Amino acid sequence: MQSVPVPGRGRRGAELIEHLLRRAGFGATPDELNAYVDLGFTGTVSDLIDYEQVPDAVDSLIGKPGYAAITPRGGFLPAQNITDARQRWVFRMVHSGRPLQEKMTLFWHNHFATAYSKVAGAFGSTEGARYMAAKPSEDPNRVEGQIELLRRHALGNFRDLLVAVAKDTAMLVWLDGRTNVKGRPQENFARELMELFTMGVDTFAEADVYAGARVFTGWNLTRPSNAYYTFSYVASQHDTTAKEFTFPVYADGGKTIPARTAGAGQQDGLDLIAAVARHPATGPRLARKLYDFFISEVGRRDETLIAELAAVYYDSDFEMKPVLRHLLMSPQFADTSNRYARYSWPAEFVARALKEVGWTGFSVNDTLTPMSSMGQQLFEPPDVAGWEPGPGWFSTGGMLARMNFAASLATNQKFNLRTLARDSAKSPESLLAFLLDRLTAPSFAPESRRALLDYARAGGSWTGSESQVTTKAAGLVHLIVGSGDYQIV
Repeated sequence: MQSVPVPGRGRRGAELIEHLLRRAGFGATPDELNAYVDLGFTGTVSDLIDYEQVPDAVDSLIGKPGYAAITPRGGFLPAQNITDARQRWVFRMVHSGRPLQEKMTLFWHNHFATAYSKVAGAFGSTEGARYMAAKPSEDPNRVEGQIELLRRHALGNFRDLLVAVAKDTAMLVWLDGRTNVKGRPQENFARELMELFTMGVDTFAEADVYAGARVFTGWNLTRPSNAYYTFSYVASQHDTTAKEFTFPVYADGGKTIPARTAGAGQQDGLDLIAAVARHPATGPRLARKLYDFFISEVGRRDETLIAELAAVYYDSDFEMKPVLRHLLMSPQFADTSNRYARYSWPAEFVARALKEVGWTGFSVNDTLTPMSSMGQQLFEPPDVAGWEPGPGWFSTGGMLARMNFAASLATNQKFNLRTLARDSAKSPESLLAFLLDRLTAPSFAPESRRALLDYARAGGSWTGSESQVTTKAAGLVHLIVGSGDYQIV
């Protein structure tokens, strides 16, 4: 593996770490950035990837002074109310000491796209929220919502993640696995397992979908008395006959899952999951999605790096941690041509803006409607394929929602950049330079920078008074955060 040449701790090193934190996290506050610069690039990559060493105590900060606010509605119940679950997740994006874990949770949420509305339609809004977002440590029945499952497996073993998703209550509702029984196979999960979750299109036949559906017959839900639905293998509903595929299921090349007794039939599903995780198309497909998410959506992918990432995936027996380490330490990740070469998702844009502008007095609840208007409502992807990343985020309505959100941040009564900007208020030029640095904005084109400076200078001579700095700082933040340049990370 060829690793990135690591710069020192000067401005060049800080810029690379800013890039890393935008991609492998949601940006950084100045204090966070300084701490990571002290670690250096390699140390920061290790800190982000080996996040288990950082206590996951962020939820205990909810409601505490000095952090983004939440808006309770007669109590804050993220395991029972999907709006509160969305608030908690945005809060975690902004404040978690494990930013890469949250970033990968967002990646998997799109990869295994599951909509709350269908789960709530089956079981009601309260149970639907529980199956999407409950934390076992907070739930008397130890229910683990899907997002907690994805968070737990964020950089774990991909095969293990597939098994967990296949048994997940929300997924069994979303793709109708709970109705899949012998004699009446339901094909949705088997199809998406191959097409969306692993191998991709044009790698399997319709016969494989039918065989896969039979493999998962009996993978169902049960509800003990006074409890909640959980996975149950119902042996009597399993198709015990042999299932033949057009691609190898076993390492020796065998393509047939043998007939098994009903009691042993759950192994059929485990065998197929291992097969699709091992399939030669799965590693490259995951590598391409990770490349787009962490490196660049603009221009041609670097196929050499794609091949390297796929090789690490197979050589590590499907572990994601070494794959991410290889990606983040690659020269391609550090290449300056790949900076500001990704379109920010609404969740990324909102969390980054909160971190960089500051959140004092701002409730994460006030991000939810704007995010939806931008095209992304957490826990509600549009379909089984998830959200379509890229320039499609920037429709007229989506961009207007981003500009309006920037305005709401900048006009917040407790907008704390006003105070911070005072030390840089000697001139319009120094104020603009401070804000561009604070907001880790890209190098604006000369005409854009000139327009920002014209705004800062407008309105008479510069006095540096508190009212002048307050007004100009808020206006500049609105223009910068709402600009097209800021939407690229």
